[in-house]
Amino acid sequence: MSGPMALEPGGTEQDTLALRLAEAPARRDDHTLTLRLPGHGVDEAAVSRLAAELADRVGPAVHPYEVAALLEAEGLTAGQITERYGHPNLFSLATALYEQVPRTFPEPVPAADPWRPDTVRCLLRGVLFALPGLAYLLTAPLWHPGRHAAALVVAGVVSWAWGQGLGHRAHLRMAAGRREAARALLTGAPLGAALATATALPLTGGAPALLAATAQSLYLAAAGVLLVLARERLLLAALTPLLVGAAALPWWDPGVPLRTGLTLLALLATLAVTGYVLRGALATPAAADGKRPPLLWSLPYGLFGLAAALLVLLEGRREPYAVIVLTLSMGPAEWLLYRYRGLSVAALRATATPAGFLLRSTAVLGLCLLAYLLPLLPAAYLTGAPPAGLLALAATLWTALLLQAFGTAWPPAVICLAAAATAGAVTLLHLPPGPAGALPLACAGAALCLVACALRLLGRPARHA
Repeated sequence: MSGPMALEPGGTEQDTLALRLAEAPARRDDHTLTLRLPGHGVDEAAVSRLAAELADRVGPAVHPYEVAALLEAEGLTAGQITERYGHPNLFSLATALYEQVPRTFPEPVPAADPWRPDTVRCLLRGVLFALPGLAYLLTAPLWHPGRHAAALVVAGVVSWAWGQGLGHRAHLRMAAGRREAARALLTGAPLGAALATATALPLTGGAPALLAATAQSLYLAAAGVLLVLARERLLLAALTPLLVGAAALPWWDPGVPLRTGLTLLALLATLAVTGYVLRGALATPAAADGKRPPLLWSLPYGLFGLAAALLVLLEGRREPYAVIVLTLSMGPAEWLLYRYRGLSVAALRATATPAGFLLRSTAVLGLCLLAYLLPLLPAAYLTGAPPAGLLALAATLWTALLLQAFGTAWPPAVICLAAAATAGAVTLLHLPPGPAGALPLACAGAALCLVACALRLLGRPARHA
């Protein structure tokens, strides 16, 4: 064969009654003198009307064959194509439509944000982190907080560290099923409360402080269960007695019986609600795969919880009101973690190169971190706290939580433990730059390391695909 075979039926070799001029080019153009039978020429007006009707679907086509498939889907038969439009076959009409309609490539419909945060839930969680502090206002005259505060502090630090590790463990089991997560919580929460109480026992010095440490440990364990299982509204309802009692304090002293009764009522309500939620979760069907993940997977999360508790404790020794602000900010911090993931997915869709995504990812990280820290600046001035220490601590905690959200646990745990150990050693040993400068410097160094780690790990498209 001396030339390529035509891929479409109805080529020039099938045209009838065609008289060509001498030395005419091979392509069909104005140099071809075509004689057609009456009534069998191309009806340009009909083709133009068809092109106008199908313009929105012909425009995105990248080849006439796509238009041919569209015409077949419209139900056009060979007879209709010949009689109505004057074209010899489907492919001829498809080519005419393809050439007549300009190419248009509309943008795809934007996909829904898979990481859209629940704003109400995030804000509610921030409030729930701070509400238990009202119990200390109600019970302060009962157990001498100045003398026995060390017992509560130690019990709180242990509960915080245990709760972080247990929460991660429960979320891992949640992948298998709600029943498996509830079983992990049912076993781990009482054990954590007992461990926190036993750790604080040598520092209690009496029954009132021991009861306060026990109640605190039980509440933190139960509240952790409800937060992991996303039952924030039930926890808020259980804390209603604390809200009522604390709201009356500025105008009226409830007295010892009411102070004790309202606090115990809130604790018992929390425990009862926790038991109800666990019972419902345990009633769900068991998972087919009962394989349990190793306990060591949750170890770095527990170590980070310990480091975070120590850093907050060091800040609270100098500026207790700043700790309240930081606690309330944990709700917006969680909301921004979701927004970071959503914005990163949008950046992934908008870029075509790894370098372009790294640039956009850096901008997203800076935007989210700035949105978290800016509201804390006026809050620090309102509480009389130096803004440098509060902002550095907040940046450290948020960036560490961001890395943990992507499954990177050991770097934030090690960096935060190093910062807590450094600031704690300087504070206890009275080394330069002193307690006032140790925590801001340690947290600033930790925040820089965590940001660099986040850019290195999360600046890759594969982590967001």
